[in-house]
Amino acid sequence: MLLEAKNLSKTFHTRQRSEPVHAVKDVSLHARPGEFVAIVGESGSGKSTVARMLLDLISVTSGTVELDGRPIGSLRRQEYRAYRRSVQAVLQDPAGSLNPRKRVEQAIGEVIRFHKLTSGQSEIRALAIEALQQVGLSPAENFLERFPHELSGGQRQRVLIARTLVLHPRIIVADEAVSALDASVKAGVLRVMADLKDRLGIGYVFITHDLPIVEKVADRVYVMRSGEVVEEGTTEAVFSNPEHPYTQNLLQATPVLPPLT
Repeated sequence: MLLEAKNLSKTFHTRQRSEPVHAVKDVSLHARPGEFVAIVGESGSGKSTVARMLLDLISVTSGTVELDGRPIGSLRRQEYRAYRRSVQAVLQDPAGSLNPRKRVEQAIGEVIRFHKLTSGQSEIRALAIEALQQVGLSPAENFLERFPHELSGGQRQRVLIARTLVLHPRIIVADEAVSALDASVKAGVLRVMADLKDRLGIGYVFITHDLPIVEKVADRVYVMRSGEVVEEGTTEAVFSNPEHPYTQNLLQATPVLPPLT
């Protein structure tokens, strides 16, 4: 499976501004299952806009998002549903992504019902337990009846990942998925993501401004500035020998923490 953006551009027109905002300009990138792709850049560089176009959450001004060489806009209804299952999202704010009035079992169960994976309550519960176990929430039964406010930030983010896992995604688009977490919690969630990549072959499009994380987990990197990709390559190549001045400046500005004593 190949998820590909070809020459994507996005222009926003607002009442507050007479001039249009060119958020993304001619961006091309691709991601495959089992591959950790990172998109990095400062706030306002267009990273999240690209993510939302990959997920078909906002329309494309020009260019195409393609799945295995076919524009998603041309997919038939059943094919589009398959795309929706195969390409899932984990967003920055886990509290805002979970309904505060629904328990964990309900939050996961509604996804299962919507995609008609099964309808029996016992089968839904079993799938929810399996997904929670895969993200390290064990014993899973202890989490099923909890509301979001009864979970820590890291646990909520793991529930969101579990909610995608019931659909057996091939690629997860993670937009600043760990930026709001404490360092130790962040490391735990990243370990879960890396384990799912190695064990289940899940690929990621990982949107972040956190370069030390990218260096540790990503296979390939796209660097964005002002809506454009200014550099791309393997993580090793980009970090060891950045070619674009903007990438060089980003890396030079990255803080290096002293070793713990």
